[in-house]
Amino acid sequence: MKIRTTLFAKTSALIAAAALSATLCALLTGTATAAEKVPRGAPIQPLAPKKGEPIKPLTIAEPVEAASAKKVAAEAAAPKVAGTDGEFAVVGFDKLSTFKYEVPDDVVTNAPAAVLKDPDQQIPAAVKAYNGKRVSLKGFMLPLKVEGGLVTELLIMRDQSMCCYGAVPKINEWVSVKMTSKGVKPVMDQAVTLSGTLKVGAIRENGYLVGIYQMDGEKMNAPGM
Repeated sequence: MKIRTTLFAKTSALIAAAALSATLCALLTGTATAAEKVPRGAPIQPLAPKKGEPIKPLTIAEPVEAASAKKVAAEAAAPKVAGTDGEFAVVGFDKLSTFKYEVPDDVVTNAPAAVLKDPDQQIPAAVKAYNGKRVSLKGFMLPLKVEGGLVTELLIMRDQSMCCYGAVPKINEWVSVKMTSKGVKPVMDQAVTLSGTLKVGAIRENGYLVGIYQMDGEKMNAPGM
């Protein structure tokens, strides 16, 4: 009888332990399932639009050079805004000569235009925007033609050493100027400011490229004037 009682007690303990283990497993499984159901972080947005919604076009940023050209054109077109000298937009060699320009060796012939290289392709759009604009440009004078003591044709150059010490300037470091008035006084060794209509594009003589800037000069400002 005692043996049966002991076996019954052990059996009851084992059953109770199994029930407890089952209960714990159920609780743990339910907790894990609940945890899996809880979203973590922000939900992932679908890449494609919902059915029925229109597809939005991809926005493409405007090229930097085109945007710069528009800005320069707007500044040059405005007659009286901050940073201008009266009706002349202020432009400097910091804009006109900061790009690399390779002078072609070919001479203009009767060959088709498609065969010949266009030298103006090397000029940035931001600089081309000044073509035909009335501008003021500061630099150093190199007289080319003098009549009655007045300079009627000249070069205005970026650096003083280019006109006085024999340094060879780059083609985008000078502007050929023809005065529309009777002329201006010669001023050497000092910076002057020429104002007039700027032309941007290839200048050829005897078929050779000799410049890319020229100006119809209207007036000059210099120290002491």
